[in-house]
Amino acid sequence: MRKIKFRKVRKIQPNALEYTGKHKQFESQMQLFIYDDSYFKEYPDFTLEDLKKITPSKNNWLNLHGLNNIELIQGIGSFFQIDHFILSDILNTSRRTKLEQLPSVLFFNIKSLLPTEQSDSINVEQISFILKEGILISFQEKRSDFFTHIRERIRTKTGNVRSEKTDYLLYLLLDAVMENFYITIENEEDKVEALIAQSKTSSNPEILVSIEKHRDNFNFLKRSIVPLRDSLLAIKSLKNETSFLIIEPDTYNYFTRLYQKSLELLEQIESDMGILESASNFFFSSQAHKMNEIMKTLTVISAIFIPLTFIVGVYGMNFENMPELKYHDGYYIVIGFMVVIGLLMIYYFKKRKWF
Repeated sequence: MRKIKFRKVRKIQPNALEYTGKHKQFESQMQLFIYDDSYFKEYPDFTLEDLKKITPSKNNWLNLHGLNNIELIQGIGSFFQIDHFILSDILNTSRRTKLEQLPSVLFFNIKSLLPTEQSDSINVEQISFILKEGILISFQEKRSDFFTHIRERIRTKTGNVRSEKTDYLLYLLLDAVMENFYITIENEEDKVEALIAQSKTSSNPEILVSIEKHRDNFNFLKRSIVPLRDSLLAIKSLKNETSFLIIEPDTYNYFTRLYQKSLELLEQIESDMGILESASNFFFSSQAHKMNEIMKTLTVISAIFIPLTFIVGVYGMNFENMPELKYHDGYYIVIGFMVVIGLLMIYYFKKRKWF
């Protein structure tokens, strides 16, 4: 059984807010979208002083990317009365995907994964969401284009995003992030397919190293999706709670779709891991088969030379009464006899298809 090992890391004080991610070069910036079915207003460069522009009677989407400005995040938490531990979870990107349900707040964070170009590694970014009545706040570690199409749908009033509340917007954002899982898995599958084809023609041990690397990637994907599946299942269970009214009853069906997607992703990962296991077994079987072919060839050669070695050994003995030693053509006779024996054995082995 695998043991759990303790890994010592730098500890963060419970009451301290500190960004633990690796995207520290990105400055914090905010954008605000205010909209409903007949109204739209966008503030591309939003500041703390502009928080008074938020309109509770309409839908508000406040997006922040870049988590280095702790004072800015504290200001947002103070304005919206967000608990300190939620702000800590937003900044601590080492935490697993989680869901926190409070009386008037729903907190959700998720790991967004994308493949790295020219590498077998996976890019990881934590995205957090806070859903309150009439307001959705999203926190991204860096600027990205995950939600570009959703912004365009809001601007152009495409689909029913403008006619729905912010809980539907949360569904769209989560769905956009989950699409990255499909992209990542598809990228991994393409690399694995090429790796399997290479393993059939090459015995390079680096192939086995690559197989293990992709197995680690699929395990990482699985560890990222399992808590997401559990969180989406928890959102489904909120439907029966009459005290929790942030999510509209009809919107739960959309989160059920996300839950089904998470199951589909996990099933695909299990299938891909099975393919990788088969590729690893095929590689070892191929190596063993090649070794067997080599050993069979060497065994046939050894078997041919065994009787020839015996003959050489007999005539290498130093007895005086060996009449064959006096023959004038004895050397040629023995050599010819050895050649005939060798040819007969080769013919016999070939007939039996031993090589």
